Amino acid sequence: MQNPRFFGLYLFLFIMSFCISPLDGENATAVKVDVGIILDLDTNVGKISRTCMWMAIEDFYASNNYSKRIVPHLRDSKTIDLLKNVQVQAILGPPRSTQADFVIDIGNKAEVPIISQSASPSLSPKESRYFIRSAQCSSFQAKAIAAIVKAFGWREVVFIYEDNNYGSGIVPFLTDAMLEINAFIPYQSIISPSATDDQIRQELYKLMTMRTRVFVVHMLPSLASQFFLRAKEAEMMTKGYTWIIADVLTSLLDSVDSKVIDAMQGVIGLKAHIPKSNELENFTRRWRKKFQEENPDTDRLDLNVYGLWAYDTVTALATAMEKVGTVVPRFKKPATRENLTDLDAIGTSNMGPSLVESVRNIRFKGLSGDFHITDGQLQPSAYEIVNVIGKGDRRIGYWTEQHGISNKLKPHGKAVYSTNKDNLKAIIWPGETGVIPKGWQMPTGGKKMMIGVPVKRGFGEFIKVEKDLETNDFIATGFCIDVFKEVILSLPYPVPYEFIPFITPDGQSAGTYDELIYQIFLEKYDAVVGDVTIVANRSRFVDFTLPFTESGVTTIVPIKNDERQNGWIFMKPLTMDLWLTIGGFFIFTGLVVWILEHRVNKEFRGPPAQQIGMIFWFSFSTLVFAHKEKVVSNLSRFVVIVWVFVVLVLTSSYTANLTSMLTVHQLQPTITDIYDLIKNGEYVGYQYGSFIPGLLMGMKFDNSKFRNYSTSEEYDEALSKGSRNGGVAAIVDELPYIRSFLAKYCGKYTMVGPTYKTAGFGFAFPKGSPLVPEFSRAILNVTEGENMVRISREWFGEEEGCSGKDGTLITSNRLTLDSFKGLFLTAGVSSSFALIIYLSFFFYENRFILASDGSITHKLSALAKIFDEENNKSSKGSKEHGGIDEGDRAAVSAAIFPENVHDFPQSQAISISSHPGP
Repeated sequence: MQNPRFFGLYLFLFIMSFCISPLDGENATAVKVDVGIILDLDTNVGKISRTCMWMAIEDFYASNNYSKRIVPHLRDSKTIDLLKNVQVQAILGPPRSTQADFVIDIGNKAEVPIISQSASPSLSPKESRYFIRSAQCSSFQAKAIAAIVKAFGWREVVFIYEDNNYGSGIVPFLTDAMLEINAFIPYQSIISPSATDDQIRQELYKLMTMRTRVFVVHMLPSLASQFFLRAKEAEMMTKGYTWIIADVLTSLLDSVDSKVIDAMQGVIGLKAHIPKSNELENFTRRWRKKFQEENPDTDRLDLNVYGLWAYDTVTALATAMEKVGTVVPRFKKPATRENLTDLDAIGTSNMGPSLVESVRNIRFKGLSGDFHITDGQLQPSAYEIVNVIGKGDRRIGYWTEQHGISNKLKPHGKAVYSTNKDNLKAIIWPGETGVIPKGWQMPTGGKKMMIGVPVKRGFGEFIKVEKDLETNDFIATGFCIDVFKEVILSLPYPVPYEFIPFITPDGQSAGTYDELIYQIFLEKYDAVVGDVTIVANRSRFVDFTLPFTESGVTTIVPIKNDERQNGWIFMKPLTMDLWLTIGGFFIFTGLVVWILEHRVNKEFRGPPAQQIGMIFWFSFSTLVFAHKEKVVSNLSRFVVIVWVFVVLVLTSSYTANLTSMLTVHQLQPTITDIYDLIKNGEYVGYQYGSFIPGLLMGMKFDNSKFRNYSTSEEYDEALSKGSRNGGVAAIVDELPYIRSFLAKYCGKYTMVGPTYKTAGFGFAFPKGSPLVPEFSRAILNVTEGENMVRISREWFGEEEGCSGKDGTLITSNRLTLDSFKGLFLTAGVSSSFALIIYLSFFFYENRFILASDGSITHKLSALAKIFDEENNKSSKGSKEHGGIDEGDRAAVSAAIFPENVHDFPQSQAISISSHPGP
């Protein structure tokens, strides 16, 4: 028998063999799941990703209890082989969108999840159920790039991208993002991946001839390296240029040559933010050692975000497999195998449908940070904004969708979106300067700005285009041209330009001003200079500078003959409605006073004709304060006092206005309100080619009543003829033209109100042009200085006295009812109040009549008789407060009960009651 000590040792080793097996990462009961991995090992990204994926497999199964184990099968392509011969249950890769598009289509048919780092937006997980993107989509950075553009106030951006799905996929998203910040995209430069150096140089020289100096580059490192080397040769990496690179290139800067980094100095870039952690530091050390062992001939490379995403992708797939359950990882063959292609004969995966649902929505804390896939798409994290300086890049800030641009990843305070450039650290721009590029400059290569100018027959003091018979060149002159030249001289840089008249081959105007402005939108002109008014409908197609003239649209009409020759001028101070109102109040006041005085004042008694005459005489005599009749009643005195005050105000106003008409020479227009033209159906004139017709039609004018003219002489002729003789009753035009016209014809015509506001004359440029703010600032400098006065004096002469030329609008000077509404209201209320008090007392004192059984006719007759009788308070037997005496009662009794009048002596007082005795 063997030594017991050896027996114990054998037993110990036998037991330890069961304990050591799980520590080796091998689980004999685990189900092996074949997974295909497609990588381009000729690239640094492919090499880095391979090492990260194998380390992810080792790390996951060394630290987790598992029921399934990934068995990787590496290929550089050969997707069909992976599915047909290996029967993989998932495929990781490929990273390029051109390859991924083909593999995704196969995965959908075989129901095998395709997990790729392809960032092109042209591949959408929403459209392909079995496609899962395990990298950030390049479209996510569009808003971040737009935020940078907005922060520095750049108005124009040129896109430069690779001519494939990867390059063009981001363009729609960048375009939308730029439109949201009102940035213009004048050009898109497309570079072929196989472009030669000469082709790139040719494209760069084309960009140099443009004014835009802000470029967004979206290329893979291989083409970008070639491009930036040629850009430096073309001296486009110097002061004044701005280059922004997309995240893929920024994240792989460590893989490009040092000469390329030297050429990219001053470039701004975006890259996904990877939070620091102890796990990441430990992994980086392990990965560097393992990568060097696997790639001894490769230069030292740094671990990048794509390697970390590859590591987390394997972890996500392994985690999802554990959630699938007991599904046998094999393929179901089709029921029939006749006439099947190689792809159809493969069948479909048993595990694929359940596995893809688990992977499409997964979240955990990975090496790259929060690895969160939702609906098949890895959700974006924060972006770092970096500046290429020295041998690499330096972080200058962050961008998040919640906070925008910030100097901290999680800024304190409220979640306010910011595009403030002050939140970024100092930037070294191309040319090693700290001065922020303005984003544009005048193009090189001798190209001039094509300036469109209008051609017109009249008002040459504003703009005039003539042809030089010797040189056949067109010469533009006028006030607007001189202002433009003065603005050009005030700019801090030279601007070459050439005036191009808007004419037909026969030398006539090619259209209206609206059509001229539209030529900018059609890119036939770089700008338009002239007497172009800034109006809303034109601003839809172009951007205007600040105005350099006064604004407003008004009307000119002929002046009437001197009204002092009118025999009825005494009626002119008051309008007809005011005359009628005054007459009505005279009659009303006279009637009220007569009612109040009739019973107590002998002067208001007598025959009917005399009393009617008294009503009119008393009230109208107050007009000249010639009334001699004394009023007895206190109520009458109150009414008369108020009315005399009203008459005093009316006569004073009338006298003042009539005096003005008789003593001052009035330049009275034929029409005082533009709406009178509509009511009377008059013809209206305007300047040919202007926007005035649209304005008038908006005021409900009939366009059949419009007539257009071109010169001030035609204006004069049309106004002189009048609307009924082939001319017009009024001319509607802008104030600058009106003032120029009145300077020649100020004795015959005048302006009438109202004035409709416009923005004045301005220079027009393409939408989003950076020249607009530059020219606007220069216009302010010119208009606020003496040069503007000098230019105006040269073209319009000295200001001279001329009625209406100072801008005063002539309107009707007649007094209207609206001016005296309060006065008439006071008079009406006081008279009515006095009348109501009097009638209240009268009816109260004669209430026995109202309470009697007589008919309404008899009651009214009795009251009328009492009212008509004189109330002599001093006579014997009279009642206080104007009560009726015995004779009055008899008269009243006779009026109410005429059938009983013979039963009573005429001189006897009769008691009237509701129930007379027998």
